[in-house]
Amino acid sequence: MFLNNSFGKTLDVLQRSMDVSVLRQDVIANNIANADTPNFKRSTINFESQLRAALESENARPRLQAAMTNERHIAFDRPVDYRSVRPQRRLDYLTTADNNGNNVDIEVESMNFLNNQLLYSLMTNAVNQQFQRVNLVVRG
Repeated sequence: MFLNNSFGKTLDVLQRSMDVSVLRQDVIANNIANADTPNFKRSTINFESQLRAALESENARPRLQAAMTNERHIAFDRPVDYRSVRPQRRLDYLTTADNNGNNVDIEVESMNFLNNQLLYSLMTNAVNQQFQRVNLVVRG
């Protein structure tokens, strides 16, 4: 509805980021719950770097212009729609922290849990501020 302006795009990006934060909280909780499970490998969520790349590609100017003689040719610099970016769950199978093959470090996971919780709170405040600005305009 409002995706054609900065207000709508900002709210959409915040909403998607908050959804990913909830997913990340579940993954971190699963990692903590399995901290003593033999051969358990921790998981992470990858989203923000892909979202950043997609948002930057929308405003990027092509560095090299390609001569496209057919509409089926692939362009060098195609903008990526940020709405097509999905969170990806990554399994960390390269590291081992314990002798039983488990790679969950409870201190690292607890810190990730706290950081994610603070990030979610920050995004909630940002959404609240966006609607407070709309409320000022509507009342004024």
